Amino acid sequence: MNFALILFVLLVLTGLLYAVNVLKYKKTRPLGSKDPLWVEWGADFFPVILIVFVLRSFFFEPFKIPSGSMIPTLLVGDFILVNKFTYGIRLPVIDMKIIDIGEPQRGDVMVFRYPEDPSLDYIKRVVGLPGDTVAYQNKKLTINGQLLETRKIDDYLHPERLYYSEQYVEKLGDVAHRVLNDSDAPAFIPGVGDFPQRENCTYNASGVICKVPAGHYFMMGDNRDNSRDSRAWGFVPERYIVGKAFFVWLNFSDLGRIGSFK
Repeated sequence: MNFALILFVLLVLTGLLYAVNVLKYKKTRPLGSKDPLWVEWGADFFPVILIVFVLRSFFFEPFKIPSGSMIPTLLVGDFILVNKFTYGIRLPVIDMKIIDIGEPQRGDVMVFRYPEDPSLDYIKRVVGLPGDTVAYQNKKLTINGQLLETRKIDDYLHPERLYYSEQYVEKLGDVAHRVLNDSDAPAFIPGVGDFPQRENCTYNASGVICKVPAGHYFMMGDNRDNSRDSRAWGFVPERYIVGKAFFVWLNFSDLGRIGSFK
């Protein structure tokens, strides 16, 4: 469901009702007469929809975490805010960038349109920038030939499933973050799709090595053994970027999660 398009259509319809009333019918209606129902709807809903549309299109958009691919950073049920202008101002609905403000950096947690189905929004961490060579071999992440710094910490307990995963602190760019990476999980990449520019990737029993094309990004989940990401479905084109995630504003199951991510 394209919520941005639905919101835009509602904005246009209520705006037309509001404009027709102000410019035509309001001037000819007898003083003291009651407004027709369609006029009340246009007058009441247009300003509200306009505010929501502007805020959601250019500033902040809410997003709910649907899966465990970003555990332990983000949990299922987290409601997060996405900064829509961090990477530039885009026209709503058509998503065309009109003002360039910044570019994604390694370590950013980014929301984007899923390459295999652009009607869906996905969230992963930026691992590879345009031109990078990203290698995930034998559960080790290397960027441009440099092995990422990691430090093992206490195992992570999955509260709903009551099992432990090996947990590490990984340094990606200027960002230190936690990842789950079980040494006994297989290293090969299952479920690889036939994605655009797949020839940039080499798959073997130890994992995958990819050269990130210009204008694209390589994304991975922090729950490395339970995330289907760029290792399987390829690169995220710049035009699919939605924004940068930065804040948990609600989790009905755990109110202590509020503000836990930034």
